Amino acid sequence: MLLEVEGLCVNYGHIEAIRDISFGVQEGEIVCLIGANGAGKTTTLKTISGLRTVREGQVRFDGQDITNVPAYERVALRLSQSPEGRGVFVGMSVRENLDMGAYVRKDVKTPAYREDLDRVFDLFPRLKERERQIAGTMSGGEQQMLAIGRALMARPRLLLLDEPSMGLAPKLIQQIFSIIKEINEQGTTVLVVEQNAAQALKLADTAHILETGEIVRSGTGAELSGDDSVKAAYLGGDV
Repeated sequence: MLLEVEGLCVNYGHIEAIRDISFGVQEGEIVCLIGANGAGKTTTLKTISGLRTVREGQVRFDGQDITNVPAYERVALRLSQSPEGRGVFVGMSVRENLDMGAYVRKDVKTPAYREDLDRVFDLFPRLKERERQIAGTMSGGEQQMLAIGRALMARPRLLLLDEPSMGLAPKLIQQIFSIIKEINEQGTTVLVVEQNAAQALKLADTAHILETGEIVRSGTGAELSGDDSVKAAYLGGDV
């Protein structure tokens, strides 16, 4: 198991944001967390990446307990995140943003680094076209591509994606999900938080449904997308 989350509890002050969450991510999988706003999806992802303090429970990555490991050290262990809202460095160029994604690497002047940069440009040709453009002047879809590309520059074994389709036009949503699948097929394990449940379940090997900080259902993407109660609650009655 590449990622193991066991009995995880996280508070915001006195408010219990997630409680007793347990799940795993096998190497090579795409795993999705779906649920309504406030269900605890983003908190779960932030806790895995080291941005939230654990009250109880454990996070293990490749067999190592990383529950109390700082976020920057988790990136060095090859766990990186594309955050909700993209979070690009708006005053920097596309290339500078991508270079920032590789800040923990020691091989920035080597062919391996250039290969990873070329991989990002192959996945997102628009970024290559706009390599010198200031990120803050780009469209929302372009910034989402940049946020994912920046996370990939850390050469992650596990890529965490928080709401990659948020605010995007339907045509671009299809493109982003297609690229996520391609990233996975190239060998990167993916854990994605997504409100677009229909698209997420089509993509997922395994999916978990969160409600008020707890996992209430788990299964394959196909199983959950075919379940009538899931359709009614999350898919508008249909996938």
